[in-house]
Amino acid sequence: MTREEERSVIERVLSGDADAFADIVLAYQKFVYNLALRMLRNADDALDISQEVFLRAYTSLRDFRGDSRLSTWLYRTTNNLCVDHLRKRKRRGEVLRTASTDEMQERTPEIPDESGTPEDMLLRREQRAVLEDGLRALPEGDRKILLLRESGGLSYEEIADALHIGLGTVKSRLSRARKKLGKYLSESGNFSDAAPSIDQSKEV
Repeated sequence: MTREEERSVIERVLSGDADAFADIVLAYQKFVYNLALRMLRNADDALDISQEVFLRAYTSLRDFRGDSRLSTWLYRTTNNLCVDHLRKRKRRGEVLRTASTDEMQERTPEIPDESGTPEDMLLRREQRAVLEDGLRALPEGDRKILLLRESGGLSYEEIADALHIGLGTVKSRLSRARKKLGKYLSESGNFSDAAPSIDQSKEV
């Protein structure tokens, strides 16, 4: 959804067309859910947080000034709710079932499907698992920037705004994250020297 489309939908919602909010949910629900799942490592909690994000977005839409993309605003809300949830979980000393490898793989960027043979399907499954492991191996700050850029499609400026860091820091961390991920995937033996794209634009 472009910035102009976002503004159009927001204006429709604020003018009384509540159904128009569904366009926002459809455009960003996977982005929000994927982010919550990666932070919480629990599918049920991620779903609950996602619902809370959009509930807050709907009730607070009049407060959205439009200084940044709506996706940036949703990212901040998701991040804040996840951090609060993790703090509460830690205080309660909860040990929850984390998302299984299959659950995480279902939401991990797909490797292009060149063939439907069982061997190729197994290879893609292994590649998705390695990609997920490679992302988890990155420092949290670098991983967030990489996912916001490649999965969320945010610009450097929007990432800097969302994370409250300098533009130069965004670029340097993104470059570092890409190199580390590429090296990890290359050394895994499941990928060529060039790291696969983790673009999730088709899913967001």
